[in-house]
Amino acid sequence: MARITKRAVDALTAREREYMLWDRDIKGFGVRVHPSGRKVYVVKYRHRGRVLKKTIGPHGAIPPAAARARAAEIITAARTGKDLAGRDLRAREAGVPTMDELAGRFLGEYVPDRCKSSTAYSYEISIRRHVLPRLGGRRVADILRADVIALHQAMRGTPYAANRTLGILSAMFTAAELWGLRPEGSNPCRYVKRFREAKRERFLSDEEYRRLGAALREAERNGAVADSAIAAIRLLMLTGCRLSEIMSLRWEYVALEVGELRLPDSKTGAKVVHLGEPAVQVLRGIARMEDNPWVITGRRPGSRLSSLQFPWGRIRKRVGLDDVRLHDLRHSFASGGLVVGEGLPMIGKLLGHSQVQTTARYAHLADDPVKAAADRIAGRIARVAG
Repeated sequence: MARITKRAVDALTAREREYMLWDRDIKGFGVRVHPSGRKVYVVKYRHRGRVLKKTIGPHGAIPPAAARARAAEIITAARTGKDLAGRDLRAREAGVPTMDELAGRFLGEYVPDRCKSSTAYSYEISIRRHVLPRLGGRRVADILRADVIALHQAMRGTPYAANRTLGILSAMFTAAELWGLRPEGSNPCRYVKRFREAKRERFLSDEEYRRLGAALREAERNGAVADSAIAAIRLLMLTGCRLSEIMSLRWEYVALEVGELRLPDSKTGAKVVHLGEPAVQVLRGIARMEDNPWVITGRRPGSRLSSLQFPWGRIRKRVGLDDVRLHDLRHSFASGGLVVGEGLPMIGKLLGHSQVQTTARYAHLADDPVKAAADRIAGRIARVAG
């Protein structure tokens, strides 16, 4: 016996015959390892004098913590005479819609017509990571506000993710009402109070820009970080773009002759990003790969770099900027605009904000053409960073 954690389950290896690892803390909770290497969470419990064993779900699709919570829920209910696992199975066999089925229909029918692909992806991640492990086998019509509150409270350690999950779950129940799977006005997410989210604003100082610039040059010299990752970080510094806009940038969107990025889609729709000369020089220094449309390329032919988190983690740790996120480079670009005397309307235009209120968050920090404004801001950052 051992406490079932991700590390413990990952370390389990396949044998000639399947075997079990039981959790030392929750009696009846375990993971079955098949000869193929597949690992499945199970729960064993006693109901009306019978010992029953039910499958919770596969390792990987369900986090150990979620499987543990579901097992504890089933075992606790069984002690009061309720067979949650059996009820879920009977509901599926009777053709009664479950939350698993609602999620599939929601992601396949409801979301594509209403959300951008990036939003749809984040919806799917949240549903599969947080909603289904706890509610997946339950009937749609049986979910109560108490169930939603329990799910929300279980995520209180990450208030932002908890609130986003609550919002997605509410949209799922709105769709369920639209499809006649629940009575109108029965959304159990109503009146569930969201957690307070502390707004985090982090701006780089001149000294931090110097250290970051030096770290990028050093990584470039010694090859510690891929050239494409270094170029991406520099473009984030010098343009104020969102991470997704740089990581999904294609050469067909780049118009260096006029200093623009012409993005057909972004968080706020199609937009033009006006480039300062330092940003133009970064783009000129990126080698175009044959048969690869992406500006920030990956290792495989024709691919783009999938993530900056690992290289960014190495860079920021080297210079003591562990609390700086990639998105903070966008905030710092905006604050740099105020330092060189640009007004909020100009900064909002450079960042592609669709609402004045979004730009107003920078008002507490301290009519030229837009390209000239971008050149002054990027030029100052480039000078400081070397």
